[in-house]
Amino acid sequence: MQVFRAAENFYRLLLARWGIKQVSAVIGIVVSLTLLAHVGRNWSPKVQLLVQVAEWLGVASFVMQIPFTFLMVRLDYELRWYIVTDRSLRIRSGLLHVREMTMTFANIQHLSVHQGPLQRLLGLYDLTVRTAGGGGAEGDETHHGAESSVTHIGHFHGVENAPAIRDLILERMKRVRDAGLGDTDDTTSPPDGSAKEATDSLKDFRAALAEVLAETGKLRQLLVKR
Repeated sequence: MQVFRAAENFYRLLLARWGIKQVSAVIGIVVSLTLLAHVGRNWSPKVQLLVQVAEWLGVASFVMQIPFTFLMVRLDYELRWYIVTDRSLRIRSGLLHVREMTMTFANIQHLSVHQGPLQRLLGLYDLTVRTAGGGGAEGDETHHGAESSVTHIGHFHGVENAPAIRDLILERMKRVRDAGLGDTDDTTSPPDGSAKEATDSLKDFRAALAEVLAETGKLRQLLVKR
């Protein structure tokens, strides 16, 4: 069994996205406060007070969410892992909505490696694994469009060694299929003589049943005479 993790640069990428969201929120707050201050000059003192209270509550909420959302980004990275065993692979991701997927090598149909421009700068890859009608999923994360009716899709996000992982999975797939796992017929023919033994047992049962019926008839005749 081999365990793979997302690269450190993937965490930096998640952190950069989080930072962009925080900066965007700050800009939105500043613009909103500026507009309210300009528009609210002619409002009554009570309305202005209510607006100021709302503004302070909004700012306080924004400040309070910073450490929690930062922690969620870190945990999302730490709790993301990919396991490759001898017969299957498991993908686990998510924090609030945990997604776990198990895909057997016998069902995998396609592997592909993707790398966008930003990923290329950071040395990151995404490995996509597709199965056809197989690979159980708990909280399956990738049912999209018409493709979802026939495939399950798993993603190795933000890994540095996606080509090596792909080659490892291909090697395990070849090993499983060469071994013929899941292709053999489990049904076996009965041993020699079993059909004859079953026929003899049935004949003995019928003879015993006939004797019981005959004895029952005799007993009934005796009871009628009496």
